[in-house]
Parts: sequence; structure tokens; C-alpha cells
Amino acid sequence: MSQNFILSVTDTPAPADLAGIYEGLRAYNEASLGRAYDRRDLVAAARDADGALKGGLVGYTNWEWLYVDLLWVDDSTRGSGLGSRLLAAAEAEAKARGCRWSRLYTYDFQAPGFYPKQGYEVWAEMEGYPPGHRQIWFRKDLA
Repeated sequence: MSQNFILSVTDTPAPADLAGIYEGLRAYNEASLGRAYDRRDLVAAARDADGALKGGLVGYTNWEWLYVDLLWVDDSTRGSGLGSRLLAAAEAEAKARGCRWSRLYTYDFQAPGFYPKQGYEVWAEMEGYPPGHRQIWFRKDLA
């Protein structure tokens, strides 16, 4: 049976398209695994006394994993231990949600030496991403 489809590619997707794709994949994964998604966003933010954002972590938990998508510390606070505190706070919340592991990636020009100090180990590296650099994947047992 031949079907005709109209394909589109955009950098401004309709919210309904995003929701439909997410829901379709979620339903397929849950049916395949016999296990429901338990994905929840997780954000840790640090502000100074004046309310200015000085650092933050953005990620989510799902299927007993914490995934750290973004970790940023303002230049004025680097070396103060704020990054460690943000990561530890996210890990503590992830454990409270039942997570047993954490994963994240960074680049060779960011802070690859930071994560081993926090108990993370390298499990994959991708040369040439971005060009001339390396993407480094880390994981940690939280249990």
C-alpha cells in the first residue's frame, strides 16, 4: 500500500507537533517496556542576595536516571563551589525521586575535569563535535 506524505522541516515547530511527537514516542516506549514514563523536570537555581542568577542546573529524571542537560555557573562565582552544590542538590532530589544513576555530557573546552571530582566517570567520547573539539559523556551511580 503506497502512501503519500507531506514532509516539513522547521526551526519553529508548532507546539501541537512537539506534543504529538513526544506523546507518540512515549506511548510506543511504554507499550514496548510495559513501564510508564515518570519523566519530571528538575531545575536548581542559585541567586545572590540581590536576586541575580549566578548559576543553575536544568535536567530531568526518568526511569531511575537523572539526566543533567545544562549546568552553568557565572564567571564571577567560578571556583566558589557553587557548581558542586548545584549538582549535589540535583542528585539529592533525583535520589528522592528514586533515581539510581546520573548521566550528562560536556565538552573539552568546558569543565571536563569538574565531573570526575564529583564522582562521575567517562563512558563515551565523540571526537570532532564540535569541529576541533570533543564531546565527553559521564555517568555516576547514585545508589
